[in-house]
Order: sequence, then C-alpha cells, then structure tokens
Amino acid sequence: MKVVLLQDVPKLGKKGQIVTVSDGYARNFLIPKGVVKEATDAVLKELEMQREEEKKRHEALRKANEELLAELHKHVFKVQAKAGEGGKLFGSLTNANIAEEISKVIGRDFDKRWIILDAPLKSTGLYDVTVKLPGGVSGKIKVEVERASQI
Repeated sequence: MKVVLLQDVPKLGKKGQIVTVSDGYARNFLIPKGVVKEATDAVLKELEMQREEEKKRHEALRKANEELLAELHKHVFKVQAKAGEGGKLFGSLTNANIAEEISKVIGRDFDKRWIILDAPLKSTGLYDVTVKLPGGVSGKIKVEVERASQI
C-alpha cells in the first residue's frame, strides 16, 4: 500500500514522502496513530499544493533576505567599545554586539545567529564579517570597531 508520511518516521522516511508499506502495517499501526494517510489522488494533489506553497514561501524569504543583504552592504557599521591606547579592547566584541548595532542602523530586528565570527573581535579596526541569512543568502559586511570616547 502506498502511503504519504505526515511526520518523520524512523527507518521509513521523512515528512511528505510517499512510501510503500504492507497493508497490515499501514491499517493496523500507521493510520490509527495518525502518522500516515493513504496515497489517494486527493491526498497526492493536496501534497503537491503544499509543496508549491512551501516553494513560494521559501522563494519570498530568499528574495527578502537578498534585499536586506543589499541594504547591509550600503553601510559600514561602527561599533564603539572601551579600548586601551594600543587599540586593544577591554573585553571583546561578539556577534550580539554587532547585531545590536545593525538593528539600530537598519531600524528592525537583526538576529545575532545570522552573524558568523571565527573569534570575538579584540582590537579596533575595520573587519569583514560574514552574515548568513535564512533562505541560503550570505555575504560579507563591513564592521568598524572604534575606541569609545573617554569622559
């Protein structure tokens, strides 16, 4: 019997896949548990529509994030931090600090998990920082670490 998986099933397949299982296994175990549906024409048509909808959503997300990345490329994000005379920071600058500055500049939330740092920034200067946005969009932005003015 051909069935459509409604959720991931170990040793059987992932959600949305069409698999063939024995009639008894499907009727006595999988269908009563609500894990699968029988692969009728109506169910297959519904599954195809869901896939198309997911594809459109993914494409819209990718397009929006490409526009966001283009906007990020227009700026050099200046982050101020306490530093000594030689330019060495007291502490370090993390992706959370950079995300906070980006949020201020662009005027909307920017998740710190989208910023990829090999190691925290520990001195002043200009850095190329990798940004990995949802939808498979990634690029590099400029971040300038400046010494905070002392009072």
